[in-house]
Amino acid sequence: MSISPSSSSGKNKSPQVSAGLDHLETRLSDLGWLPSPRVRSLNRFGLNTLEDLLTHFPRRYEDRREFDRFPRDETEKPVCICGNVIKTASKRFQGWRFLFEVTLQETAADGSANVLSGQIVCRWYNVHFVKKMIAEGQRLVVYGRPRRRGRTLVIEHPEFEVVEPDAEASIHLRRITPIHPATEGITARMLRGWIHRLLADLPDLPSPLPPGLAGVPYAEALRAIHFPENWEELHRARRDLVLAEFFQMQLFVVAKRAEVVLRPGLSHCGPGRLVEAFQRQLPFPLTGAQARAIGEIRADLAAPRPMNRILHGDVGSGKTVVALSAMLLAVEAGFQAAIMAPTQILAEQHYLHFKHWLEPLGIRVALRTGSRKEESALPLFDEQAWNTAVREGDHARRAELLKRSGGDEPQIVVGTHALLYEGVSLPRLGLAVIDEQHKFGVLQRAALTRHASVPDVLVMTATPIPRTLTMTLFGDLDVSTLDELPANRGKIITAARDASKLPDAIEFIKKYLAQGRQAYVVYPLIDESAKMEAKAAAAEFEKWQAVLSPHRCELLHGRIAPEEKDAIMERFRRNESQVLIATTVIEVGIDVPNATLMLIENAERFGLAQLHQLRGRVGRGSHKSYCILIHAADTPEGLEKMKTLEATSNGFEIAEADLRLRGPGDLLGTDQSGLPPLKIGDVLADTELMQLARTTAQQLFAADPELAWPENLRFRKSLAEKRKLALAHVS
Repeated sequence: MSISPSSSSGKNKSPQVSAGLDHLETRLSDLGWLPSPRVRSLNRFGLNTLEDLLTHFPRRYEDRREFDRFPRDETEKPVCICGNVIKTASKRFQGWRFLFEVTLQETAADGSANVLSGQIVCRWYNVHFVKKMIAEGQRLVVYGRPRRRGRTLVIEHPEFEVVEPDAEASIHLRRITPIHPATEGITARMLRGWIHRLLADLPDLPSPLPPGLAGVPYAEALRAIHFPENWEELHRARRDLVLAEFFQMQLFVVAKRAEVVLRPGLSHCGPGRLVEAFQRQLPFPLTGAQARAIGEIRADLAAPRPMNRILHGDVGSGKTVVALSAMLLAVEAGFQAAIMAPTQILAEQHYLHFKHWLEPLGIRVALRTGSRKEESALPLFDEQAWNTAVREGDHARRAELLKRSGGDEPQIVVGTHALLYEGVSLPRLGLAVIDEQHKFGVLQRAALTRHASVPDVLVMTATPIPRTLTMTLFGDLDVSTLDELPANRGKIITAARDASKLPDAIEFIKKYLAQGRQAYVVYPLIDESAKMEAKAAAAEFEKWQAVLSPHRCELLHGRIAPEEKDAIMERFRRNESQVLIATTVIEVGIDVPNATLMLIENAERFGLAQLHQLRGRVGRGSHKSYCILIHAADTPEGLEKMKTLEATSNGFEIAEADLRLRGPGDLLGTDQSGLPPLKIGDVLADTELMQLARTTAQQLFAADPELAWPENLRFRKSLAEKRKLALAHVS
């Protein structure tokens, strides 16, 4: 079957297309045959060039060579059917809701007028534009999941396409038909026609893969991914395009790692006496995982190249103790250390803990947040002279400068993003620690390290990284894993309950409050919203005050003034208040061992990893703790999320489940990684291809670190473009 449209004979070929396709960076506005309003819509959709449109891959395919028969009952899998519209109807109900309904009559698969026995109803609620698109007598292709609604078999909100009796019918029917992601003003049918026209004139293109890896020529793979002749051809094309995308990603990751390794650095590691003194005063022994991670970090700090390491582990696995041990090694070597936290609450909690632990050791700690500057009067310091002494390795000069400044500047600085923007001087920064790294963009992380020539960098996350992502999202970092929990942690029992069980949950909470325990009640919103059917913390606060009296409740959310947040948290730590009605502002870092109960309302509104993070606020002491998930989950995904949380408290298992449920998109966000987003690859399904791409990129850089060989110049150009794109995404 030819994939060329009937209108693409040689005499009708557009010269603009042929000329432009030699340069995939040609802008769509320069084609000449795309109307300007459509070009503007495509640009708003992020499609600006020929390459953008040609790599706008289908999200699924419909085998329109032979449609499904009309179902006789509901099915778990979606069906793709084709039929004639024999009736339309629209009505309003419940005062404001709008319903548009279409009755389809099954017809023969060859498109003839032969009427078969099947009928089905399609319904759209509050989607007014559909009424303008569908009329009686039209032929529709419909994709969706049939459901019984009384005695009627219905597909609600199906995807649909009107079959037009035009010259391009062969593009849309009687083939494996691509369904491209569409947007307002741009339908999947339009995209299919435009992409088909571009592909008809596509010349030979250089392969984005090194020799020997590609199974088919690049242009052929692009044609087959959009308009495959059969499923085997589609699979071959997808394999090549996924491998090409992964290879480009791994070039980016391996190049970033090579840059870090080649940067000149200093040893920021003291002999370890401070660390030993700190660990002796801890009321608990280190876990084996903590000791192993500290050893890995210590080796990096001692090396003359910059450390670039991530520390990840489950909630409560003791990352803070590991990070503080690293900071003490840097302090003992005569340098400053800084830790940047995503919220003021977490920064102040770190500050209080550090002061408690380090004042007996004579270590000076300062706090820098947007609203607070503890010990903010810094002595005058000759930063230029210090940097010169560091570069020249002049230890005597460094000691003299420290003595001249009074020697009382903070050795450890704790802060929020204020460390970036408040003009804080960190002339001797030897170690930068970024806590909850996913809350910061790559450019913010880079800004923290501007204070010194080349500080060591340790980033931490309490969201365990699935193994399938360690070579993508953090492929440029060394990884330390905390896969053990301290032995003294209390067990957390998780129970998912539908909203009708809320009164029982309240009685359960009252019982434990009467025993002297404390609790959190968490909501997805601060205030009620017309756009989201979910309860809100501020609106529910008074109800909780009344139902839990005489126990004191307080409200905590992100819009409360910082000073008031501090006071609220301090009262809760002292058990002067017993219940915090809160939003996700408590998601990270809050540590109150006596708080052993958490109730999360509208739990279905939260992500799986976020629910696990929230749950980690209880179980901080030796007491048994409870997390109650009140939900209205009525989808398979929502129910699976609740079951997963009930079944396991292992953060690594939850991270894998979260990746399966959400896909890698959120975790591969450019704000977190600096990586361009994936268009076709799936890091879960295509792990072997990712490993092949990584090995190939490493071998390429090992043989040609500058990508200067003639056959590698195209990869150097591609890498430069990817870096530019990544910076554009995070700017």
